[in-house]
Amino acid sequence: MTRRDFDPATVTPDGRPPAKARLFDATVDGPNRGFINGETLATQITVLTYGNDEPGVGPMLHVHPYDEVFVVQEGRARFFVGDQTIDAEAGETVMGPAGVPHRFINLGPGRLQTLDIHLSPRWIQTNLE
Repeated sequence: MTRRDFDPATVTPDGRPPAKARLFDATVDGPNRGFINGETLATQITVLTYGNDEPGVGPMLHVHPYDEVFVVQEGRARFFVGDQTIDAEAGETVMGPAGVPHRFINLGPGRLQTLDIHLSPRWIQTNLE
């Protein structure tokens, strides 16, 4: 499929160079393996990686002043976003709106691995538990 959503001649590069940063160290154990603040890459998104092998386990209830998009890369998760419960599996995404408390757990069996995209140049969070 050929995509032509815009005319490339209408976009002027802003002068930022390409950038690279390490998201996580694969040799380190634990669920929160790492994050990159967007300002490190001169962009407006922050990326985190989370994973665990224990059904029923996940991050505590928290909230952000911006939207967060979760990409389930491996396994199955149950998300609690405000008063909604959303089950998602590898290949699916879930969006948590700004100001809405949320958390998720590994539904098992096996590993849950997510890539969490914060629509902010910095990771800003208030834990509620």
